[in-house]
Amino acid sequence: MKKKFLFLSSIFALLLLTACGSSSSKETKDDKLAIVATNSILADMTSNVGKDLIDIHSIVPVGTDPHEYEPLPEDIAKSTEADVLFYNGLNLETGGNGWFLKLMETSKKKEGEDYFSVSKNVTPLYLTSAGKENEQDPHAWLDIQNGISYVEVIRDTLIEKDPKNETEYTKNATEYINKLKKLDSEAKEKFADIPESKKLLVTSEGAFKYFSKAYGLTAAYIWEINTESQGTPEQMTQIIDKIHETKVPALFVETSVDKRSMERVSKETGLPIYSTIFTDSVAKKGENGDSYYSMMEWNLNNIHDGLSSK
Repeated sequence: MKKKFLFLSSIFALLLLTACGSSSSKETKDDKLAIVATNSILADMTSNVGKDLIDIHSIVPVGTDPHEYEPLPEDIAKSTEADVLFYNGLNLETGGNGWFLKLMETSKKKEGEDYFSVSKNVTPLYLTSAGKENEQDPHAWLDIQNGISYVEVIRDTLIEKDPKNETEYTKNATEYINKLKKLDSEAKEKFADIPESKKLLVTSEGAFKYFSKAYGLTAAYIWEINTESQGTPEQMTQIIDKIHETKVPALFVETSVDKRSMERVSKETGLPIYSTIFTDSVAKKGENGDSYYSMMEWNLNNIHDGLSSK
């Protein structure tokens, strides 16, 4: 009886929140597009294009893994009221428990009309784990060229939905893309000075395939994707053996994972964990890496410096 009461209470709270959200958005919208992005990286990209012409809500909180997520009542309300929703695609939010597609069904949104994959023009890489070879690797944004492609999709979608502000969206996107292009170009020049024997990027999750391909490195990792087992004896043996085959001087651990597995690798190999790096989320506001640009700048500088050490 108690469970039934709690369930009914939750439904009532959701309906109330949705109703209130609907009323308040109409009163405060002021012709701004109501945008929902699935994570903080996409929300930041969208903010750089839309600026003060949009209101933005990020579903997955900063620092939270987007692979598996349970939307809150606020997320359902915001999604229901949204003019546009952006998601990564490439099996990020639609794999595993498929939380995003369930949310879109609940919110009565249609693909191509209401919600859009920002990765639609990206050439995907694929997982390599046994049985997962046909699954796309979702972490395309870690190659800045793919990030630029995301921004172009965001720009074009905002213009389609709000054509009267085309000039502003185009201007904002052009400035942002030029800034990203400069960072990407400078990084490629920097990474060219690392000896081949040190060009092994060791992380916990195999999220850096796109990054490694873009900047001339080889990606190595303990587990391939966050939805699988992590830090098993077999995984640990494989990564340690891989490290011993090279002269790689440093290890890296992502901000969004449990650090204990990489700490064990560090202990077994005698290599230091040079720094934390960003994958699935920007940092909290005011911290290093609190935007897509600054998280990529942080990753590029720290990975380069770590692999250049000793």
